[in-house]
Amino acid sequence: MRKIVVALIALLPLAGTVQAQTVKDLLETLKVKWNTPTEPFKMIGNVYYVGTDGLASYLITSPQGHILVDTVMPDATSQIKASIEKLGFKITDIKYLLNTHAHIDHTGGLAEMKQASGAQMIAGEADKPLLEGGYYPGAQEETVLNFPPVKVDRTVREGDKVTVGDVTLTARETPGHSPGCTSWEFSVKDGDATRSVLIFCSGTVALNRLAPNPTYSGIVADYRRTFARAKDMKVDVLLAPHPEMYRMQDKRAMISDGAPSPFVNPGEFNAYAATLEKAFEDALAKQTAAAQEKKG
Repeated sequence: MRKIVVALIALLPLAGTVQAQTVKDLLETLKVKWNTPTEPFKMIGNVYYVGTDGLASYLITSPQGHILVDTVMPDATSQIKASIEKLGFKITDIKYLLNTHAHIDHTGGLAEMKQASGAQMIAGEADKPLLEGGYYPGAQEETVLNFPPVKVDRTVREGDKVTVGDVTLTARETPGHSPGCTSWEFSVKDGDATRSVLIFCSGTVALNRLAPNPTYSGIVADYRRTFARAKDMKVDVLLAPHPEMYRMQDKRAMISDGAPSPFVNPGEFNAYAATLEKAFEDALAKQTAAAQEKKG
């Protein structure tokens, strides 16, 4: 319990400073921003933002059907539905639901959206048991982190593709944040240009234990494999599960007819991944030191 509380406290800058003692209290604080509504909008090409102010959900459209990447907290799923319809699209035209990682703030509405749309559920292979069990890895006792389980119709590994019409998303394995953490890579038209887009799963340590009792076996090697892969990835447009990870609101405010898209920023992903790698190594050193000190 205490380790999860400490980890959640590290997330509180997203929601402001509060006095809280339990996981439930801390989660309720985070939900204030996570569940705050925001207007849906066209980001770039055929990519639309349909999440909340604090949690991202992306609708990628085509005449043959749509793909929805991630949902939000269970009690805010209705906002995604309303946003999709407000943009003029139909829930029932969603062919696939994709997940970046199996944590409540990005999976909470998957079961509801699957039932409403009839879409197939696709996720990273190692996250399948978490999605179908509805729990946080290594913290099954923390029931406040549980979410409605969802049946996974198809699992993916590195390089696997999901296609609807002329839209193809490629799975990139970026484990660590969760065992099956999957980033999604695809291209969009931006005027006369074609841009590479990455919906990055995540590389933060967040609630994870790295040492001496890791959240899951192999987690440290997974994080390092992800950061090594990130160095070679060429990305024009960075998107992520939390809007603040890529300054979504600032960029949104800069959208203007005839002006270059503020979401196009080559090199942003690589720079962001480098900061995550340093934070990871710092966290690993601190957790290791604390464990050694406890041993005496």
